[in-house]
Amino acid sequence: MTTAEGWQPVQRVRTYEQVMSQIEERILDGRLKAGDRLPSERDLALLLGVSRPSLRESLRVLEALGVVDIRRGGGVDGGAVLLSAPGPGFVNLLKLQLALGHFDSTDVLDTRVALETWSCSEAAYRSTDIDHTRLASILDDMEAPGIEAHEFNRLDTAFHVTIAESTGNTLTAHLMGSLRVAIHRQMIEAYDRLDDWRRTAVTVRQEHRGILQAITDKDAAGAARLVSEHIHDFYKIGNVGGTYPGH
Repeated sequence: MTTAEGWQPVQRVRTYEQVMSQIEERILDGRLKAGDRLPSERDLALLLGVSRPSLRESLRVLEALGVVDIRRGGGVDGGAVLLSAPGPGFVNLLKLQLALGHFDSTDVLDTRVALETWSCSEAAYRSTDIDHTRLASILDDMEAPGIEAHEFNRLDTAFHVTIAESTGNTLTAHLMGSLRVAIHRQMIEAYDRLDDWRRTAVTVRQEHRGILQAITDKDAAGAARLVSEHIHDFYKIGNVGGTYPGH
C-alpha cells in the first residue's frame, strides 16, 4: 500500500538474505577472497546473531550459486570455503532461464555469434599447435562411422568450446561452455527436426574444417566470418529460431 506522499511501507527482509548480504559485501570489498574459509557454523551464527538454521539456508543458496563449497565434517577440512574456480551455478541458472523463455531467441543467437566470432578471431592469433591438434582430433571423432546425433552434438559443442579455450581467456571459455550447455536441448531438438541429420552433418563437418583451417592459417577475419556463417546456416536449416540482420 502506498501513501498519498508516495512513501511505501518497509518490507521485512528475511534473515537468510541479511546473512547472504553480509557475505556478499565482504567478497565485493575484498575482505573475503577465493579459497578463504568462513568461520564455523556455530561461530558465524553467533557473530551474526542469527539461528543456525537461517545460516544454513543462506549457505545452501550460496552453494547452489557456485560461490561456496560446503565441506561436511568437522576439523580443518570441514566448513564453508569460497570457491576458487567457477562452479555449475551460472550454467544451471542460465539453462533454466533460457528454458523458461526469459531471453528472446534472437538475443541468444546474437550473443552466441558475438562470443564465437571473437573466439575464432582471437584463436587465430593465440592458439597453439597443441590446440590445433585437439580440434582436429574432435573433428576426426565427428566423422566416425555410425555416430549418433547425440554424440555428434556433444563433439560439436566440444569443438566450439575448445576454440574458446584456445584463446587463453578463461571467462570467455566459461561463458561459451555455459551457453552451449544451456542450449543443448535446443540443439538436440534441431537435429531431431531434420529430415536427414547425417546429410546436414556432412555440411557441418566441412564448415568446421574450414574454420579450423582459417585459425591454423592465422586468418582472423576469415575464421570470424566462417563461424558466423556456420551458426546462421545451421539455425536456418534446423529452424532453431532467431534472426539476424542480413541473414
